[in-house]
Amino acid sequence: MEARAQARYVRVAPRKARAVIDLIRNKDLDEALSILRYTPRGAVSPVAKVVNSAAANAVHNQEMRRGVLYIDQAYVDEGPTMKRVQPRARGRRFLIFKRTSHITVIVKERKGV
Repeated sequence: MEARAQARYVRVAPRKARAVIDLIRNKDLDEALSILRYTPRGAVSPVAKVVNSAAANAVHNQEMRRGVLYIDQAYVDEGPTMKRVQPRARGRRFLIFKRTSHITVIVKERKGV
């Protein structure tokens, strides 16, 4: 049995979000939240939000026990990129890519606990 949560169109670059997601994959829920609490990265808050949402889905929808949950799968997919233009010298332009992410977290119960 599993529970999932997904945040789509999050305004953080996928590369930066993947660096945070890699820290918590296959960890217990409480350990993962502790890691996120003390990680100084900008992508921590949307990732923590998705982890908490997945845990709440597991407890309320699937009737799992919160104490034995762990993060089974966590991944970040690339969302659409917003393109912006910044003027440069001599009439040129410089493209700025504002990247978005789709963050997915799947939690399961540990067996034999």
